[in-house]
Amino acid sequence: MDWTFSEEHQMFRQMVREFVDKEVKPVAGKNDREGRLAPGLVDRARELGLFGVVYPEEVGGAGLGELGYCLMMEELSHGCNSLAGLIGAHEGLGGMGVHLFANEEQRKRYMADIAAGRTLCCYALSEPNAGSDAQNLQTTAVKKGDRWILNGQKVWITGADTAGIVVAFAANDKTLRAHGGITAFIVEKGIKGLRIGAIDDKMGLRAMHSPEVFFEDCEVPERNVLGKVGEGFRVAMGILDVGRVSLSAACIGTAKECLDRSIDYAQKRETFGKAIVEHQAVQFMLAEMATQIYAMESLVYRTAWMMDQKQKASREAAIAKYYCTEALGGIVDKAIQIHGGMGYMSELPFERFYRDARVNRIFEGTNEIQRIIIAKDLQKKGRY
Repeated sequence: MDWTFSEEHQMFRQMVREFVDKEVKPVAGKNDREGRLAPGLVDRARELGLFGVVYPEEVGGAGLGELGYCLMMEELSHGCNSLAGLIGAHEGLGGMGVHLFANEEQRKRYMADIAAGRTLCCYALSEPNAGSDAQNLQTTAVKKGDRWILNGQKVWITGADTAGIVVAFAANDKTLRAHGGITAFIVEKGIKGLRIGAIDDKMGLRAMHSPEVFFEDCEVPERNVLGKVGEGFRVAMGILDVGRVSLSAACIGTAKECLDRSIDYAQKRETFGKAIVEHQAVQFMLAEMATQIYAMESLVYRTAWMMDQKQKASREAAIAKYYCTEALGGIVDKAIQIHGGMGYMSELPFERFYRDARVNRIFEGTNEIQRIIIAKDLQKKGRY
């Protein structure tokens, strides 16, 4: 296996890195404090083509595949996880649903604008009583002539306030649940019966909004069914495989930022007459952080490569998501410990990283669900 990134991938990574260093990092703390992304930041990301990295060139994307997409998510998360999360919700979840499951007519109608970032997308699956139990949808879809009437409520829908398309999931037959009872829909902004709730107030990712979405006799044309009627659960899970890998890549970026800053600080800060990097306790923390990052990179980019090769990677995506999100929590914690009192202050980014990182173990499938996915796959195959 050759794990060398192509020259195109390396040039792309450098472009994103420069964008993050010059334009994202300087405003990241302000984004968090004000609960919104700095004006023009999303437009700048759009100009750079960051909303269409994963999509093929024939639909207007950059054609850099899952590898390129993960590289972008890693680099963005050195600076602002809220910006990375917004782009990820569009590109790896909502837009990915249209890319993977749309029919030819839908692809022609939507993908060029999605890939260019002119139309942003969100992914509406979670409900008040259907988080980990995603089969238990209470939002209903009833066929009426050439339309489907949707009624229900979705929660924690990232990017819903700015999205032009909501990829929504509803129960067409509650008794069938995952086996023919759920359907996916492309719901366009402005359609009758679609309402976006108030901006949420979260512990972290405060500049990435995740409001509620309400369907109130929402009339969706039959032509906007995504995939086939009754196959919505398969659509939802297929999308999440991609999202979990890119989320894992974002964990790498924040982890590397924490390690790099910790190395620099440990070389400058002195206690007991020498730099703290000379103390074995600090050395051990740095070594553990570096080891975990190496494992994270190996998991993420191998799985991304598998996806680009059109190989099935559901178990691998679950492993990457589980490991990387767990590892990041410990890495941020060690960075705070190395920086001591300063690490706890909002002057440095670690307390923001700490708050941002916590939700990674919850969304896109809790880590408990990832363990179940891994174990069931092992049980099904009867071997590793």
